[in-house]
Amino acid sequence: MTDQTFEYTRQDASGASCTAHAWAKVPAPLTSDQRQALKARAAALLKERNAVLVAHYYVDGDLQDLALETGGIVADSLEMARFGRDHASQTLVVAGVRFMGESAKILSPGKTVLMPDLDATCSLDLGCPPDDFAAFCDAHPDRQVVVYANTSAAVKARADWMVTSSCALAIVRHLKDQGQKIIWAPDRHLGRYIQQETGADMLLWNGACIVHDEFKGTELELLKEEHPHAMVLVHPESPEAVVKLADVVGSTSQMLNAVVNGTATEYIVATDNLIMHRMRQLAPGKTLIEAPTAGNAASCKSCAHCPWMAMNALQGVIDCLESGSGEIHVEPDLGLEAKRCIDRMLDFVAANPSALAPKVQGLVRGIGAA
Repeated sequence: MTDQTFEYTRQDASGASCTAHAWAKVPAPLTSDQRQALKARAAALLKERNAVLVAHYYVDGDLQDLALETGGIVADSLEMARFGRDHASQTLVVAGVRFMGESAKILSPGKTVLMPDLDATCSLDLGCPPDDFAAFCDAHPDRQVVVYANTSAAVKARADWMVTSSCALAIVRHLKDQGQKIIWAPDRHLGRYIQQETGADMLLWNGACIVHDEFKGTELELLKEEHPHAMVLVHPESPEAVVKLADVVGSTSQMLNAVVNGTATEYIVATDNLIMHRMRQLAPGKTLIEAPTAGNAASCKSCAHCPWMAMNALQGVIDCLESGSGEIHVEPDLGLEAKRCIDRMLDFVAANPSALAPKVQGLVRGIGAA
């Protein structure tokens, strides 16, 4: 297994992609009265505009609640796009990051797709520039190109397959069984995990999620000693040392499923901490503990939250519905090219439903499979 070491900056990037810029745009905490007033206004606008809100598990809890209370969905990125595609509404408000809005537009080109803040991006998307990635693919024409959902429409247009964290293992295993060699992008941790599990011949792009990349194996071992009966849930975008300590390695939906259906009373969770809002709603009797991103001397022992996800706010939902701001545009020809790799994944999953089988028993209604 060989890594492609394309160097890029993330935390110290300039302009709208800078994490400092993102944190600066995160709205101040609201009072209870303010929250209720904004939620009521947003709900009224969704109804007036015949729009539906599709929200990611990592956005603010008020947005998650608003989506569920108004007939929308809280889900992973692909399920958000599928829900939007299949919903009767012609206006979709996507609370998440930009590639999620693009995916929704690709699957629903005739619909209006709005976002609370178009500056909300993703380190994986930023770390895989389309031109550089295309050159990398051109240098290895004998390989199937498999990209994670956390990529731009332009990168998807260059790919043979798009995958999510719940179906990636099955699809890569399928390609390996066909004798295919693979280019994988952009997350090196997820790619390494899949390569180890499948034994596939994979070239890995050198990208990482700024949230999951910060989890610490040594600190997690110490936390496990403090909570010896806790089940450890880890997203495979995390470093190898963290993944090795997991009881369940899986997608967001699989982690949620593990909490709801698991027999343990305590769970250490290694993913964005806003997932705990939904976990607490679905499993109110369980104790949830954030996995560590720093040591005991740090001011923040666990700071696992995406700054771009944090930019999404109730006021942003109101603004985009009132003015039409934050509209996602994908050039039609590019959208058609990108849609091919998404459709190939959807067709594979439809023909192989066990590809999305969770690692624990049972299913939770309303949890996306992506």
